[in-house]
Amino acid sequence: MSLFPCSNSSSQATRITEGQYYEAQQQTRVVAARYTKSKTWDAAIDILFSVSQSLLKAGQGGSGGDLGLFLIDVYRQAELKPDAGNKGKLLVLLRLFDAEEPTRKTFIGEMIGYAYLIERVSGSWANSSRWSSKCGEYPAGEPELHHVVGSLYAEEHDAYDAERHLTLGTKDSPDVFAKLEYEWYAQDDSHTAALYAARAVFPYLLVGNVRDARKSLRLFTSRLTEANAGLTVQDVSSNVSDIKIYPSLPLLNFLGLLLLAVQKGSADLFRQLKNNYAVHIKDVGMWDEVLTSVGEMYFGIQRPRQGNPLLDMMGSMFG
Repeated sequence: MSLFPCSNSSSQATRITEGQYYEAQQQTRVVAARYTKSKTWDAAIDILFSVSQSLLKAGQGGSGGDLGLFLIDVYRQAELKPDAGNKGKLLVLLRLFDAEEPTRKTFIGEMIGYAYLIERVSGSWANSSRWSSKCGEYPAGEPELHHVVGSLYAEEHDAYDAERHLTLGTKDSPDVFAKLEYEWYAQDDSHTAALYAARAVFPYLLVGNVRDARKSLRLFTSRLTEANAGLTVQDVSSNVSDIKIYPSLPLLNFLGLLLLAVQKGSADLFRQLKNNYAVHIKDVGMWDEVLTSVGEMYFGIQRPRQGNPLLDMMGSMFG
């Protein structure tokens, strides 16, 4: 028997069927708040999930999303781990949102956290209050959730949000990532291949994931060679590794050699590589900061000190 008469999910389902969306949402909030106050977590989760799902199916993204956010808050208060069951409920709701529903992005943010590489580079994540970041073992949020969200954005051709999440996804994410970048590249000029490949390679390097940086480049170049029969490719083999060289795409060669340098951990090789490709890197105009971070992370090359004109002047005056 329910602690709160006429408050179960079937009652709310009836209201939703009758078009009483607001009433169903508000009554569910009242009941869930009572369950939460008494720490009857399972009951709160059941009614919030059920009614949120019904509202979303009825096209009520705002109301359904509001209850979905309440559900995440219950997870957080109960300090529930991101296990398969808990993640599964949220992913069911996620897939029911309309792509244009504003609440969906908030739902994703509260479920996982907002993933921006600059936070990782600076040594911290701004996700500590988000559910899967707070209650799980991954400071940046649960990889499986990132993978599903990134894949969803990729299907919708929302490249920027897809990139942020796929970077922090699972071992299956590079397949989606490389496909996304190649399809984007296919709409651009042929000589820009490296710019799109780098959009997967660099983020993976910046989060310390060399394995998926290598995989994403391999998948991207495989698509490139399959789709361009006339593209010249040279195989270069050594005792250490094999690498493919693209005479007409120098920056693509740079990416492959960069990953080789990271694998070897040679600062001298990294410096030589940057010098050899300096002209091409300069033409890109946007890789300098990334390469500075890569040099610092993988080769121990100290980041250049930021100059202070006033201090520099005083230093020169007083020796």
